[in-house]
Amino acid sequence: MEPDFSKGLVPAVVQNAKTGRVLMLAYMDEEAWARTRESGRAWFHSRERGLWEKGATSGNVMEVVEVRLDCDLDSVLLRVNPRGPACHTGAESCFFNEPRA
Repeated sequence: MEPDFSKGLVPAVVQNAKTGRVLMLAYMDEEAWARTRESGRAWFHSRERGLWEKGATSGNVMEVVEVRLDCDLDSVLLRVNPRGPACHTGAESCFFNEPRA
């Protein structure tokens, strides 16, 4: 099975395969999907950066351990072994902000 890219970019949730912690949310197009599957590393697509490999400049690459698609084939779950922080701020996960009460 493959994601359904007929409506554009597909969200990709990235999860640490060892801890289960959600690390980040990014988007994939067909090329990012193909490169991820071929290389075993996480690739994404953004409207600003275009195609990019996570960690290509920082060294904080993500080795993909497992890939799952949701029931509608319009979302991807990447279970990864990260080589460093997922967030550009240096945080382990991009999800560290707590909403106001």
